Amino acid sequence: MDAPEIIRISQFPVLSTTREWLAQHLLGIIARGEKQALFFANTNFIVKNRFVLAPELVRRCVIVNDGIGMDIAAKLIQGRRFASNLNGTDFTPFLFRQSPQPLRVFMLGAQADVLAKAVRYVREVLGQEVVGSCDGHAGIRNAHDLVQQINATRAQVVLVAMGNPIQERWILEHQDALSANVLVGVGALFDFWSGGKRRAPAFVQRIHMEWFYRLLQEPRRLLRRYTWDILVFLRACFKYR
Repeated sequence: MDAPEIIRISQFPVLSTTREWLAQHLLGIIARGEKQALFFANTNFIVKNRFVLAPELVRRCVIVNDGIGMDIAAKLIQGRRFASNLNGTDFTPFLFRQSPQPLRVFMLGAQADVLAKAVRYVREVLGQEVVGSCDGHAGIRNAHDLVQQINATRAQVVLVAMGNPIQERWILEHQDALSANVLVGVGALFDFWSGGKRRAPAFVQRIHMEWFYRLLQEPRRLLRRYTWDILVFLRACFKYR
């Protein structure tokens, strides 16, 4: 398995690797009892998450590329493309499938009804041991109690679905206090697992137009992300090239 390399996108050290390498890396983290945060960086991540670049924070996480915008930036600025496209929606189930036994998973985020359906999906379809869950609204108000709740479950993996930059801030603020090995920011993943949102058809994903499919579904929420924020992203890429 080829060793990964770092491609810098607007100062962010983004790992260029395959899903196979990344899955084995994270499973090794779990086996050794270590800790790692995993972030999927799309163009919106680069715009909203500059705080992650603080030296004491960036070394505590692995950042991988998510989406065609990151690949285009890598080609334009660094002259090479990423090894593969890695997004939480596809990679998280792949990670579960690579584990020789079910992982102990805690799920944090989304509305209570969405979360309940997503938990059932992870248990019944993906075959993992969901040891606890908490919604992303009332459930997160007392951070100390929530950390204790998660630690009491002996979770190995914590999936945090709050959208960026909220999920990244929460992970980095609580990573030291949590005993879980792998903390992952997964965005809208629980909405897909619950059936509340639909993935783009396979052919749309293959031509890298899933972003446009999502824009058509949620124009009010996503219009700025795919217009103005793209310009901010490109400016940041060239500024720090």
